[in-house]
Amino acid sequence: MIKACNLYKSFGEQAVLCGVNLEIQKGEAAVILGRSGSGKSVLLKHMAGLIQPDAGKIFIGDLEISSLNERELLEVRRQMAVMFQGAALFDSMNVGENIGFSLYREGKRSHSEIAKEIAGVLELVGLKGIESKWPADLSGGMKKRVALARAIIHKPSIIFYDEPTAGLDPIASDSIDKLIKRICEIRQVTTVVITHDMRTTQTIGEKVFMLHNGQIYLTATPKELFASTDPVVHNFVNGISDNKSNLT
Repeated sequence: MIKACNLYKSFGEQAVLCGVNLEIQKGEAAVILGRSGSGKSVLLKHMAGLIQPDAGKIFIGDLEISSLNERELLEVRRQMAVMFQGAALFDSMNVGENIGFSLYREGKRSHSEIAKEIAGVLELVGLKGIESKWPADLSGGMKKRVALARAIIHKPSIIFYDEPTAGLDPIASDSIDKLIKRICEIRQVTTVVITHDMRTTQTIGEKVFMLHNGQIYLTATPKELFASTDPVVHNFVNGISDNKSNLT
């Protein structure tokens, strides 16, 4: 479903991706790990067709998207959804309007049909009947659920999640992780999660890619990741800094 071939990307003199290769199968739940600044979000934006590489190729199915123009990319993006780190809800719209935004803009369905779709996805994410609430009235966890409902309403075949549990307490994070896993299983959607959270990795991931020094350092199952004795992997998984402190 998604394939990156020898991907390179720099911003000014800062090299971020230095020959990334990965492959994610249709319907698979993949997690991309890495330290802050390792290029996880940059890689996600390449896969979602939001930025283009300096070199290398991105494939969605058999279609190479890395060289498409903006108009051509619009068709590809119709099969994708991105859930951004901060939920990115419109404060001036209520929950129902936020979720149905893309459907209203398309103008292909009646308002009653869209309202039925909105009610359905809200029930799926455990927020039945909150269409009239405003983003300011929601908790952090509820905002994430609304963002997820908005992502799935047009039935994408691929969903990208950028740090889906960032800023949430452990209980809310666990709830979101399980919901993402459930959506993946129910909808048979290809799922790509960018995170540095080990619990998210263990709950959601079927395959794990670890970014290090601009390349995929490890491809493994969660079980293999946590059992690894490789110093780079072990230190990352266990939150061990490799910097020696001079504090006395």
